[in-house]
Amino acid sequence: MTERTKNRLAALRSKMAEHGVDLVALGPGSHMHWVLGFHPHPDERPCLLLVGKQKEAFLMPVLNAEGSRQSTDIAFHTWSDTEGPKAALRSALADIAEDNAGHVVVDETMRADFALLVLAQLPGAKQSFTTETLGALRMRKDDSEYEELKMNSAIADEAMQKALAALKPGMAERDVAAVVKAHFAQEASSPLFTIVGAGSNGAFPHHQTGDRKLAEGDAVVIDIGARRGDFSSDITRMAIIGAEPEGYSEIHAIVERAVQAALKAARPGVAAKEVDKAARDVITEAGYGEYFVHRTGHGMGLEGHEPPYLTSNSETVLEVGMVFSIEPGIYLPGRFGIRLEDIVILREGGPEILSNLSRAPYVAKA
Repeated sequence: MTERTKNRLAALRSKMAEHGVDLVALGPGSHMHWVLGFHPHPDERPCLLLVGKQKEAFLMPVLNAEGSRQSTDIAFHTWSDTEGPKAALRSALADIAEDNAGHVVVDETMRADFALLVLAQLPGAKQSFTTETLGALRMRKDDSEYEELKMNSAIADEAMQKALAALKPGMAERDVAAVVKAHFAQEASSPLFTIVGAGSNGAFPHHQTGDRKLAEGDAVVIDIGARRGDFSSDITRMAIIGAEPEGYSEIHAIVERAVQAALKAARPGVAAKEVDKAARDVITEAGYGEYFVHRTGHGMGLEGHEPPYLTSNSETVLEVGMVFSIEPGIYLPGRFGIRLEDIVILREGGPEILSNLSRAPYVAKA
C-alpha cells in the first residue's frame, strides 16, 4: 500500500469517526480511485472497496483479481460467476469486523444493485452518501493534484490559442473543434468536450458543435476541456468574427463584471451560494437575469463536474484547496451567447485562476 493510500485511508477514517460512520462501501469509479490511485474495471459484477473503522477489504470478482492485485495489497474476498457475491461479501464484512455496522456510507455513484447488495447484509443500518466523508475530502486538493490541474490548464490555454488563431469566415464549428482536438492529441490529452457555438448557436449553453459556418459579425463561444493523467481542464472564451454584433460589448462587459464579483466573493468560510449570488446580482441588476440560465460554477477534480457546486441554494462552505469553475453567462435567443469561464483553486486570500489567458474577446479578421 502506498503512503498516499495510507494517508487517504487515515483521513477517511478520521471523517468516519467524526460522523459516527462504521463502514464506507465504494464501487469502481472516482471515489475508489481517489483512495487507491486506481480502480478495477467497472462492469455488472459487484466489486467493492469496504473501509471499516480499523481494516479494509475488497469484494472482488475472480475475473478482476489477478489484474487488480498488481495495484494493491488489500485483502481480496473473491467470488465467481458460479458462486455469486453474497458469501464473499459476508466474509469481507466479517474480516473487517463490520458485519453489524450501524451506519454505512454508500458510494452514490456506484450501481444501485451494488448498493442494495451491501445494504441487504446490514438490515437496520443508518444509510448515507459520501458527502460528509469522502466527498468532503475530495473537494480539497493537495499540492500534487494542483500541479496536475495546472498542467492541464496550460495545455487547454494552448489549445484555445490555436483555435482562436485559426478562426476565419467559412470555417465550420466542427473545423474549429478539430483544431482543438488536434492540439490535445499532440499533448497526449484526451478531449472531453469541444463546444463551439457560432452566432445564435452560442445562445445554447450546451450547444452540440455542428456544421454551421462562421460568418462576419458572429460571436463565437468556445468551451473546451481534456484530460491528461487523472485530472482535466475546462475553459470558455469568446471570439468575434470581424465586426461585433450589435450590443456585444455591453453584454461582454456585464459578464466580465459578474466574473469579477464572483472572484471577489469567493473566500474561505463563505457559502457557495454567496458566490453564485454575487455573479447573479450583477447580471440581474443589468436587466439580463432571465438570460443567466445555469449555476455560476462546479467543482473539478477526478471528474469534470463534482462538488462543490456554486448554485443559488448551495450551503457548502468554501475551504482552502477547493477547485471550482466561475462561469457566468448571458444567452440571448436568436442572437448570441457569452460565457466566460475560469477554473480556480481557493487560497487563503482568495481564488487563484489556473488559466493565464485574458477573458477579453478575440477578434478574428473577416
